[in-house]
Amino acid sequence: MKSAVVFTLALVFSAFIQASSGRGVPAWGDLGDGNFANPVLNADYSDPDVIRVGDKYYMTCSEFHFMGMPVLESDDMVNWRIIGQVYDSIGFPGYDGMAKYAEGTWAPALRYHDGKFRIFVCTPEEGLFMTSAVNPAGPWEPLHLVKGIAKWEDPCPFWDEDGEAYLVRSRHRAGPIIIHRMSADGRTLLDDGVTVYEGPVAEGPKMFKKDGYYYISIPEGGVGEGWQTILRSRNVYGPYESRRVLETGSTKVNGPHQGALVDTPDGDWWFYHFQSAGVRGRVVHLQPVRWEDGWPLIGFDYDGNGVGEPMEVCQMPFGKSQSSFTPQTSDEFDGQSLGVQWQTNHNPVRERISLSEREGWLTLSPLSAGWLRTARNQLTQKIMGFRSQAETAIDFRDMKPGDRSGLECIGKAFIGAGVMIDDAGGKAAPTLYVEVDSAVTFRKPLSDVADGGALVIRLDVDTEANRFAYSYSTDGIDFKPMGEPFEMKAGFWKGVRTGLYAYSLSPLPGKTHFDYFRYRHDGAGNHTYQSPNQIFNCYL
Repeated sequence: MKSAVVFTLALVFSAFIQASSGRGVPAWGDLGDGNFANPVLNADYSDPDVIRVGDKYYMTCSEFHFMGMPVLESDDMVNWRIIGQVYDSIGFPGYDGMAKYAEGTWAPALRYHDGKFRIFVCTPEEGLFMTSAVNPAGPWEPLHLVKGIAKWEDPCPFWDEDGEAYLVRSRHRAGPIIIHRMSADGRTLLDDGVTVYEGPVAEGPKMFKKDGYYYISIPEGGVGEGWQTILRSRNVYGPYESRRVLETGSTKVNGPHQGALVDTPDGDWWFYHFQSAGVRGRVVHLQPVRWEDGWPLIGFDYDGNGVGEPMEVCQMPFGKSQSSFTPQTSDEFDGQSLGVQWQTNHNPVRERISLSEREGWLTLSPLSAGWLRTARNQLTQKIMGFRSQAETAIDFRDMKPGDRSGLECIGKAFIGAGVMIDDAGGKAAPTLYVEVDSAVTFRKPLSDVADGGALVIRLDVDTEANRFAYSYSTDGIDFKPMGEPFEMKAGFWKGVRTGLYAYSLSPLPGKTHFDYFRYRHDGAGNHTYQSPNQIFNCYL
């Protein structure tokens, strides 16, 4: 695809998107006409790494304190589905006690070697881990501690043509870039490492070989302000030349870096990178790549300074796809297991989560906690798209005094909305409520609004306006405001999430039953739903 054609398409489709959105909110992902709009994944898949195996593509990402790390699959590089999770807990102190916010798994590398998929990842305090699987959907072997050491970051394995194995990494708070020799199975490091590069906030190295050159792809300059650098050398230990290949330039895509260079079976190349997008977290973009004189040229050089810039709209890598879709969200709780998209905040307590106690419902048996941030078994999902809506139906009749359950919205603040059970003269008094961190900011006796034991809670999200709003209904049709609309901030290196929770201020909790979790957003395959407050504008 010629650069001039790419540039023309970008201009034409940018105008189309702005004209058709009604409120100036761009489309994203597969446009359904043989083109896609960035971001291809408009959700918090931070520090993405992507590989091709045969004619399929696989992705994983950082998840920090959320369990566990997903694996996604795509046939066309744009439409992605979650196919599995690498782990569901981390067996070190603090992950059971809700004390590891912003820690956990940082910037994993996904590779395929010798018939196995392999993931290498560091945690800030515990060390370097690896795991492998024959099937990327799992099961994955338990995380193996390669080296117990603090403050390592962003490991990536590399197997050379002569059978030698290496690991490239950075250090906490970015830099320098260090290469170790490694055993062929990836389970042991064989030396203390050699520093091959030092740069401004150099991190996230990904290593590969092409046409006799060793390449290391690194983001530099920091999450919100940085750029993408490529290092190359004829020798694995250098010296390495460096070149800046992608930057914000004249665009509005801040910090375009930290991702993966990937080829197609036909020999084309593409680059995945993230963009720090506020409450949505770090969203994933896809850029075309050309190679000239042994260097990748990424995106389009709009300002003519020799460095690529992110493109908004491109042709699909393989032409028009048969169908458009995005990662899974909704769950009717009709199966034997939760949807693969669910992640718990810190380690789960599995025996307190049940799909069998009441057929077709999720039952959460709460543990004691002082407030939502410290509550175990928060079932969370990434918010997705520019505008979205989460909804759940709660049966609160088995809740006991002190119990709190509902639909959460978490980032830097922890906000929950649902039902709390007060003890009114020895009788359980269900109350509609909203909590913001440790304070209850809205309450209304459920006896005033509900005759039965069921309640529908809804969260409307507009990330462009940073407007979040709860509402409730007793019939699923007529919704009324539940407290005031509010703003959110991303926190702990992650974007804002929604999900379900149940915890208790009492040592003798009851149970909460959730009938479903339904999530609607403005991405592919969601073009017809409506919101009672009209914040949605379906523009595809």
